Amino acid sequence: MMTPGNLVGMAKINGLDAVALTDHNAMQNIPSAIRMGKEYDVVVIPGMELETAEEIHVVCLFEDVEKLSEFQKIVIDSFGGEIPSNRPEIFGKQLIYNEEDEECGELERMLLIPSKINIDDVFEIVENLGGIAFPAHVDRDSYSVLTTLGMLPYGYKNGFVEISCECDKEALLKNYPELENYKLLPSSDAHYIDKIQEAGGAELLVEELSAKGVIEALRNNRIV
Repeated sequence: MMTPGNLVGMAKINGLDAVALTDHNAMQNIPSAIRMGKEYDVVVIPGMELETAEEIHVVCLFEDVEKLSEFQKIVIDSFGGEIPSNRPEIFGKQLIYNEEDEECGELERMLLIPSKINIDDVFEIVENLGGIAFPAHVDRDSYSVLTTLGMLPYGYKNGFVEISCECDKEALLKNYPELENYKLLPSSDAHYIDKIQEAGGAELLVEELSAKGVIEALRNNRIV
């Protein structure tokens, strides 16, 4: 059900102006989603949810597919050629869709494994490509920088972190009072079509409604 067309269509139904598609360690479905976004009048931000060497998830957003493609090459190169194949009988198929939302391929490399990029390097790598990276779903028990390291990365300079839409903010701030100094950006982090949230969760003040505009608003912490 979570095809590029369905994802963008549900975003439109739920009143979202922009949505980021961030598959784990991959970008192959981004071009189709962008085309669908133009059809539905929803901005699709090219992205990836990177799994770092420490098994921490980091959201990486880019202004265009070309910069994301450069980043994907860096991610793949980090493995040094040693990437195990997916086992679809256990983990399911890793499908690729064309611009008509039709299945057109399948990724063979395993996506549910950590890259060899460490948490201290990913933010600078993404920034050098004109994008922005931030810790994903810091409130969760798994793949969160807080549960893995017990703190935000040293030198992390963005004024916000991502939380899941189910986050208990009071409990999170009680356990990690240092987050009082950061804005909390709610995200659907939707792995299923019915988990895409309605408008009103994450609101940004953008100068232009585009991937570049969203990234610029995040970089300047213009989160409502």
